[in-house]
Amino acid sequence: MIILMHSSKTMRVPASGIRPRGVPVLLDRAGELVDYLRTLTRQQLARIMTISADIAARTQEQYADWSTEPRRQAPAAATFVGDIYSGLQIDSFTAADRAHADRHLRILSGLYGILRPFDGICQYRLEMGYRLPPGRYASLYRFWGDSIARQLPASGRIVNLAANEYSKTVLPYVDADRVVTPRFLTVDPATRKPKFVVVHAKIARGAFARWLVTERVKDTPAAIRAFADIGYTCDDALSTPSDPTFVCREFEGKGLSVRLT
Repeated sequence: MIILMHSSKTMRVPASGIRPRGVPVLLDRAGELVDYLRTLTRQQLARIMTISADIAARTQEQYADWSTEPRRQAPAAATFVGDIYSGLQIDSFTAADRAHADRHLRILSGLYGILRPFDGICQYRLEMGYRLPPGRYASLYRFWGDSIARQLPASGRIVNLAANEYSKTVLPYVDADRVVTPRFLTVDPATRKPKFVVVHAKIARGAFARWLVTERVKDTPAAIRAFADIGYTCDDALSTPSDPTFVCREFEGKGLSVRLT
């Protein structure tokens, strides 16, 4: 089983003392992208990324400082910040959990292509959907092509917890029968019907990935549907084999996100 997540725009210096376990498999191509991004002005970065001048300046500094030196790297999953990573709670993984995650969890990235959770990375900003100036790097989808999907096993289940912007780098190149894309809904108190709540779903994706790793969940449909954390249970009536749907009546993951505390 391979579990797919995606990177986040916000990053941090990890609080834990965990060190990287490996090197990104597509590091050479990341370096090629950085060389190109260093040629862009702050004004171009601000326009491309729809960010303020101050953030564009910090982004430019990140690319100027980007390095492959081992001492400058930090573990990917401990560096990304966002609701999905709040749900993942990577800092609490045991050594055995970390080893299992490195075998089964993959993070899709605009800059690095694909990462194991404890691969060493530098901080950066590059969303997969950004449209860069015309030329070889205008579309990151064209730049990466099928190179990301080629890093995945040729068989076995793929649990897709990545945003569409990122999963588009994998799904066109793998057999659809291999892919399971869980959905997470919250019951609306007013209508008493399940609905999609963005923050809840992001945290749930991280919690689901955590559960798959820490519980060493087997690669079977029944095992995957057994998820019952932060208030969710599988709703068989809303589920299909490729899209198991989990519903919570009372979301229990509020403490995992600063936006919900």
